[in-house]
Amino acid sequence: MIGKLYLVATPIGNLEDITLRALRILKEVDFIIAEDTRHTLKLLNHFEITKPLISYYKQIEKKKSPLLIEKLLEGKNIAIVSDAGTPGISDPGEEIVKKAIQNHIEVIPIPGACAFVNALIASGFSTKEFCFIGFLSAVKKEKKEKLESLQYETRTIILYEAPHKLKDTLTCILSILGNRNIVLAREITKIHEEFIRDKVENILDNLEEVRGEFVILIEGNVTSKEDKVLLDLNEKTLEEHYSFYENQGLDKKEIIKRIAKDRNTTKNEIYQYFLQKQ
Repeated sequence: MIGKLYLVATPIGNLEDITLRALRILKEVDFIIAEDTRHTLKLLNHFEITKPLISYYKQIEKKKSPLLIEKLLEGKNIAIVSDAGTPGISDPGEEIVKKAIQNHIEVIPIPGACAFVNALIASGFSTKEFCFIGFLSAVKKEKKEKLESLQYETRTIILYEAPHKLKDTLTCILSILGNRNIVLAREITKIHEEFIRDKVENILDNLEEVRGEFVILIEGNVTSKEDKVLLDLNEKTLEEHYSFYENQGLDKKEIIKRIAKDRNTTKNEIYQYFLQKQ
């Protein structure tokens, strides 16, 4: 019989946040694969769980996944845990899940703590739609490009950031996204849990010693990319507006229809304007 792969969420700080089901699964599986075996061992010792641990971090995911798939195919049940939170969310897990599915191995999520979800629900920003980015690239050019791509994102934007990079990231956000309302969620569920809510500039001006892991939540732009394109078009002359759609290969009838819609007027009014220009 083929084994099962369990994705087990672990506490992000407060050990009381582990579920009864997670504890049961960790006791029942044959192996536990962990992002940092030393960190996971502390968790297991606290709950008096003794299981073989296999190291499994980002840099060796692709190399180790085939070996773990072999064990699953042999009938071994395996649980994967990250240092904190839900496996696969900015942590190892994605690679082995893909390979397990390819090999028709059952993948079972064991729900629990997740830093960005808890930061979001306590942020005060819209929870209806959100855009989770995770960690930005350490390469400045890529970081800048990613933030530029989010300029007209109307959903709540969620980032993870390490303390030593926080000031630089906030400076980039201010420069590229503007002086938005943001929330810094620090050390969620831990003894020094804190939510800092303010404009980016005010937070930067008052930011002192930075400690702990951060979730950055950014209020979405009130202007979408489509709105910005429309605003730009309506600032053009009718001739320029016409040329914009003509360059997209649209015929005259469709162009007049779109211009009328963009400018909230009638097709006949636009048609008459161009008729008089002939």
